[in-house]
Amino acid sequence: MGILRNTVLTAGLLATFGAANPAIADCSADRVDLRGSFGQVSFAVNLADSPQERAQGLMHVESMPRFEGMLFIYESPQPLAFWMRNTLIPLDMIFLNAAGEIRHIHANAIPHDETPIRAPEPGLAVLEINGGMAKALNLAVGDVLRHPGLPQDIAVWPCSDN
Repeated sequence: MGILRNTVLTAGLLATFGAANPAIADCSADRVDLRGSFGQVSFAVNLADSPQERAQGLMHVESMPRFEGMLFIYESPQPLAFWMRNTLIPLDMIFLNAAGEIRHIHANAIPHDETPIRAPEPGLAVLEINGGMAKALNLAVGDVLRHPGLPQDIAVWPCSDN
């Protein structure tokens, strides 16, 4: 996992190096960018895009840096349900459609709770971050996420958008 690239840092780098600098403007597989009425923020992520990685998730993780998380991406939109078996830290689960729009936020999932946490509609991806971060950042349904693992041809905020 990488280092936080928050709104101020990103804005400062863009002003210094210009939006055309591919190292700054392009998406990265180990990072997600979120934007909404709150502004823009980035999280370093581990990608869970295989059945084995999805099954493991963040189980047995004792702590996670503030601006890090895990991004689960599926092959196609589907009903999604998560649980907290063997998960030691509270998590916010951010459910996304194929276009990268936040469709549901489940805040502060309880460690070890095996009650299924479901999105109200099928989704393509879920971002898990530390519990309470979604509220602290004022993330909301309708905000958008970009990542190269999402279908770029329908993405609300595609990776090529600078």
